[in-house]
Amino acid sequence: MSETREITELSFEEAVAELERIVEQLERGDVALDKSIEIYERGEALKAHCEKLLSAAEKRIEKIRLDRQGQPVGTEPLDTE
Repeated sequence: MSETREITELSFEEAVAELERIVEQLERGDVALDKSIEIYERGEALKAHCEKLLSAAEKRIEKIRLDRQGQPVGTEPLDTE
């Protein structure tokens, strides 16, 4: 695990991969309590980073508008609600 690498430097895919490794470690249950707490906290930070990246991506996505014949006529912001 790249514990020395700053979370903010990770791409979404890298952060998810590291988060999956953390979950696997915690599920195995063979990690000392102090280390479990440490990697859990990193997992929480990775989760927050992923959510931030997803939110930013959603804001950049546009929805394609179609006319009555189903032909594209433009775009509009994606309604995420």
